[in-house]
Amino acid sequence: MKTITVIGSGNVGTHLAKAFYQAGYQILQIWSREYDHAEHLANQVYAEPVDKLRLLYPIADVVVVAVSDDALFDIALDLRMRDSLVLHTAGSVSLSVLRPISRRHGVIWSPQTFIRDVAMDYSQLPFCIEGSTAEVESQIRDLLQPVSQHIYTIDTQQRQWLHLAAVMTNNFGNAVNALAQDLLKQHDIPFEILHPLITMTAEKIRRGGLWQQQTGPARRRDTKTIENQRRLIGDDEKLLKLYDLLTEIIEEKTHAY
Repeated sequence: MKTITVIGSGNVGTHLAKAFYQAGYQILQIWSREYDHAEHLANQVYAEPVDKLRLLYPIADVVVVAVSDDALFDIALDLRMRDSLVLHTAGSVSLSVLRPISRRHGVIWSPQTFIRDVAMDYSQLPFCIEGSTAEVESQIRDLLQPVSQHIYTIDTQQRQWLHLAAVMTNNFGNAVNALAQDLLKQHDIPFEILHPLITMTAEKIRRGGLWQQQTGPARRRDTKTIENQRRLIGDDEKLLKLYDLLTEIIEEKTHAY
């Protein structure tokens, strides 16, 4: 049985600790700057909580560093785990940041939104991996296989592009939905009316060919509807710019379909 230490008790650290624990691994320690945060997670996976890096055991087979990008660079200056496989979970940071910590290092990143107290089916999570050597990459794959079979070898440059795409899909997509929610709230219309539409849109994405599936006034070149909607939001300069930009992109991209 591999022993795993998790550095970080936030959203990602919490779910990875639980995922590895449920897969049968022994979680050795949980580290957080806030002891009570480490303790809360440690109690769920039968691990030892610590709040100082010097208290980490050097015997862990695997060390998962699940902290913010800025904290990752700070930890890399202070932590030394030469015999452990050390992995970070950041989408846009090179694996080389871990080189000072251990000769065996890599990345396990999942393009997913993690919410600490919301249960997840870890077997459906996609994991993007990268290793400092081919052997390390194979070890990372072996480590993750009891958790999920959706494992992809993605190098640092590819991961940065994938992270950008994830931001567009998740963060930007959510922001547009939030703007729609605000718009309806201003006019006393329940946003829940759009829930089935949002669900159907997500289902259609699985089919691929997204530009071919595009619908709406911009796809139809319905100038009358477009101008009426521009008039409705004309007082909100930023929203109007966003509407115009997306309309222009849809018209251009769907022209051939």
